[in-house]
Amino acid sequence: MPDNTQVQSPLNLMLTIAEGQNQAILAYVFSQSQTINAGLDAVGTVHFARFLPEPGFASNPPTSQILWVLTEYDGSFDQYIKDFVQQMGPIFDKLLSYVVNPPPLPVETNLVAFGQWVNSNNQPSNLYSAYPACTVQMILNGGCPPA
Repeated sequence: MPDNTQVQSPLNLMLTIAEGQNQAILAYVFSQSQTINAGLDAVGTVHFARFLPEPGFASNPPTSQILWVLTEYDGSFDQYIKDFVQQMGPIFDKLLSYVVNPPPLPVETNLVAFGQWVNSNNQPSNLYSAYPACTVQMILNGGCPPA
């Protein structure tokens, strides 16, 4: 977990995918990659984001049903969730339709429940940062001094 001076926080969201839906969710994620990237740009606080299937996720038959959503973001968890839903609510509604025990949908009208669901499926971790005091906006605008 970040220390008191680190502005970035990790999100390690574990999605358990419904049986038989592994290929469908991967196809959906890849088909929406430009829209997802544009949404992440619009959120403006995301340093890195990726979808990571566990080994065996794409095998036939699959030996894993776990797809990770891994991000590093600036600011509070609650603000991040709010901004994320505002920019990509419909994308996440479809994504979550492949998940076992999803939160109430649509996420846009169930923001509190979505945040609670994400929090309960977030696996805590540490986060090293080479630039712990620099936000995305500082970096993009040249305002992040070298360490």
